[in-house]
Amino acid sequence: MKVKDRRVPGERNLIAGMLVDAVGTGMYVPFSLVFFQRITGLPLPTIGTVLTAAGLLAMGAMPVGGWAVDRFGARRVRLALYLVRGLGFLAFPLGTTLPVFALVAALTAAGAQAFPATQQALIGELGQGEHRDRLMALARSVNNAGLGAGGLLAAGLVQLGGDRGFLAVAWLNAATFFVAALFALRIRTPHPVRPATGRQRAGYRAVLRDSPYAGLTLANFLIALGYSALSVLLPVYAVSQFDLPASVAGPLFAVNTALCAFAGVPVGRLARRFARRTRVAAVGALVFATAFLGYALLGGMPRQGVMAGLVGLLVLYTIGELVHSPSAGALSVSAAPAEARGRYLATYQLSWALSQTLAPSLFTGLLAVDGRLPWLVLAASSTAGAGMLLALERRLPVEAVYTTTAAAVPPEHREATESRTLIRGGAG
Repeated sequence: MKVKDRRVPGERNLIAGMLVDAVGTGMYVPFSLVFFQRITGLPLPTIGTVLTAAGLLAMGAMPVGGWAVDRFGARRVRLALYLVRGLGFLAFPLGTTLPVFALVAALTAAGAQAFPATQQALIGELGQGEHRDRLMALARSVNNAGLGAGGLLAAGLVQLGGDRGFLAVAWLNAATFFVAALFALRIRTPHPVRPATGRQRAGYRAVLRDSPYAGLTLANFLIALGYSALSVLLPVYAVSQFDLPASVAGPLFAVNTALCAFAGVPVGRLARRFARRTRVAAVGALVFATAFLGYALLGGMPRQGVMAGLVGLLVLYTIGELVHSPSAGALSVSAAPAEARGRYLATYQLSWALSQTLAPSLFTGLLAVDGRLPWLVLAASSTAGAGMLLALERRLPVEAVYTTTAAAVPPEHREATESRTLIRGGAG
């Protein structure tokens, strides 16, 4: 049993880099619009428009990042992205004119968009089997702890330094990326990256022809919409439907962040006792759906019980997040062939980016019709995503579905996936 929890080579530097990165990110995320206004001096509507346009344009960097991972290795690309993001935040104080700000924002957003798939690819290179699930759970806990610590640090700097505090936040955020890059330099992947092959040169066509992986990406899109509910839907729902103060978002975020930081690893360890990642991820999605149904029914509660209902359902929502996220992440990494992992994960990451882009307009449009409607749609989409995961179980590679050794896999499942693996191996 102790072997399962033993660290993999490079793990300490990987986690240290994640923590430093998360602290820096947490320093500016809560103040992003005000942050950029104070640093650049541009009007808020202009800043918002530029950041939205930069985010949409930056989605084009994701396929490029996937190609780079396959060509140069996840460790090198991760290091380069840290440097790009660090230089971007160093340059933001120079962006006092619109063209310069737009250029710096686009480059920084491109680095941020390409980063998650690169990070997952590196976890795939460092960990095998259950270690991937463990690293995914640990990464989520560390990220939430760092975001919380960064937010508190930035609040203190802004309170003490005013406008100079915002400048200090920009510089410290840039510094965290450079420190994280130093940790990335110390990581040594256990297996050298193979040179480009004919199969790799087939590009994204091979990824798009892989229908089970396309189905996995679609299932994740349906479930990922629920991840935007906490930041986009829940605050406006609480204010518009129950006349609660806007400040209620703070305690709700604090509950979610604290649970993710402290319960992520224990919940992940419990989930790894079940061999099939598809089923664990599906259970997490169904817990999501249950929480969303609860929010839809919350309007019928007495007013004095609404806040307790909001917090109780948030705890249930967070449990779904902790169960789903590590297994779904490890599933996406393990279902991708090693020599094209970067391209596969960049494609999978588009499901997250697209859900985050569509969520604000989708949720606000549904809220305008009926306050319960967005929650019912989210419950339906999470349930559909869970059903797709279960339906894909026999079509995905055995090593992706099961966290245990191949000897523990039912023979009929192994035989059902052998032909598909051979076909994919000859693609391109």
